[in-house]
Amino acid sequence: MTDKQKQEEIRNVVRDGYKKVAETGSLDSISIPTGESDTSLPVSSSCCSPSDDPGFNGCCGSTNTKSADQLAEEIGYSSEQLKALPEGANMGLSCGNPTAIANLKPGQVVLDLGSGGGFDCFLAGPKVGATGRVIGVDMTPEMLTKARKNIASYTKSTGLDNVEFRLGEIENLPVADASVDVVISNCVINLSPDKNRVWQEISRVLKPGGIVAASDIVLYKPIPQQIRDLAEAMVGCVAGAVLLDEYRNMMQQACLTDIHLKPKPEYIDTMARLKAPIYDKVADALPEGETVADYITSADIIATKAKSCCC
Repeated sequence: MTDKQKQEEIRNVVRDGYKKVAETGSLDSISIPTGESDTSLPVSSSCCSPSDDPGFNGCCGSTNTKSADQLAEEIGYSSEQLKALPEGANMGLSCGNPTAIANLKPGQVVLDLGSGGGFDCFLAGPKVGATGRVIGVDMTPEMLTKARKNIASYTKSTGLDNVEFRLGEIENLPVADASVDVVISNCVINLSPDKNRVWQEISRVLKPGGIVAASDIVLYKPIPQQIRDLAEAMVGCVAGAVLLDEYRNMMQQACLTDIHLKPKPEYIDTMARLKAPIYDKVADALPEGETVADYITSADIIATKAKSCCC
């Protein structure tokens, strides 16, 4: 299997996983490529299968409203923000709050990578106001349908008509060059099989001086191979994660400057406490005496597009 074929297979797995999250809130059985052959490993109990908490059914979090809201509050969202969202927009798939670090202003154009049900888009909309625009991009048609249905509720509650959703891959954004003031993303870039390409695309669509504010899963140190081989981990945001230094290098190569990567260990702590299935499985596979938090963290990521670039 070529690298390109492998990337597409991984992309299809992620798309299928989030399709099922959008439709049912759980993944019952999917096949995920192992990378060892052209065969797939059948999964009878995926990362989205119920844990001890019956509300914890999401790949990176929870799709039960109560658990999803609890997770969101613990990683930086306010209860007021969550109450203002259209029903179902928060599916517990966040690992941070990028709108909180983006310092959004009226009139800005904001692009959300992997917008899902529109969670962060609907929070960004009031911040940029009637003169601004928020564009959500997602590769899963079912997520896009969910987000677009939520627009009417958003407009009714805010009086704004400034949010739209486009079908597309974050490696090939359906957005014009130098047309965006701020790019945000929430626990999505780690899922891409071609992260270098994602960062090049972020740089392409940003105006010179524009910023990217993202939350993502990164590694303090390499995780053992048996964890990367866990079928659930690819959709569960773990197997695709890279080291902090590697993450920074990709951003630098994409003409981004003033890069800040701030680990947010409270996300992993919360996921462990709520017994999210994927993190339980990772913990069980680690060497004795080590914890998930020794390897994996959420991080707030912010950087600026260079005003001139020779990359």
